Amino acid sequence: MGRLDDKVALITGAAAGQGEAAARAYVKEGAKVLLTDVNDGDGKRVADEIGALYQHLDIGSEEDWAAAIDRVLTEYGKVNVLVNNAGILHFSELGKTSLADYERVIRINQTGTFLGMRSVVEPMTEAGGGSIINVSSVEGLAGMPYLIAYTASKFAIRGMTKVAAMELGAKNIRVNSVHPGMIETNMVATATGAEVDLRRFAKKVALGRMGQPEEIAQLVVFLGSDDSSYSTGAEFVADGGATATHALKFG
Repeated sequence: MGRLDDKVALITGAAAGQGEAAARAYVKEGAKVLLTDVNDGDGKRVADEIGALYQHLDIGSEEDWAAAIDRVLTEYGKVNVLVNNAGILHFSELGKTSLADYERVIRINQTGTFLGMRSVVEPMTEAGGGSIINVSSVEGLAGMPYLIAYTASKFAIRGMTKVAAMELGAKNIRVNSVHPGMIETNMVATATGAEVDLRRFAKKVALGRMGQPEEIAQLVVFLGSDDSSYSTGAEFVADGGATATHALKFG
């Protein structure tokens, strides 16, 4: 018996990184999964490898969300879990951040999460409840220089999660946020256009290393499963101890 037997999940940003790891873990635990992304090549490849379905989804598009929900209901008949994982990173100083770059991050990270949550309220209610998992970040708990737009979006996800949890609790829909720290994916390289060795920064956290996408995936499995049945409106941090300290740390 898998921890997610009889669950149907829609996972965004599932073509690579944390989303791919979550999709693989969900299928392994017995869930039926609709992977979504804008990277159609890798998305279809991952879906084929794990026996899932793939759907193109620009999470900032209402039309794409409507199509994705229609697809999951047509293919699987219901949706029990939404993993709002897709997001982008953008580095720039506050004084040099263009409005276009700021709005692009907000559209994907913040608006995309809002549209995802809104899209599943009705089908999850009809299914008798469900679990919405919003992937925020440690930057949703504290700021970091050069990440004005990203930090704003991740704080917003944290707040939206709490509002949704209060509104949807009566419908038996749980809503929680996940706050990863420094995870070994290509997100920073994609944002900067260059390979960056983050291991020297990772040595400063309590565990002294970067996290792996599979470690975040296991937390996402827990939140999608009935094991977390009394958890809602909460922040689940997986950061190797990054938020256990402050800027005046010695050593």
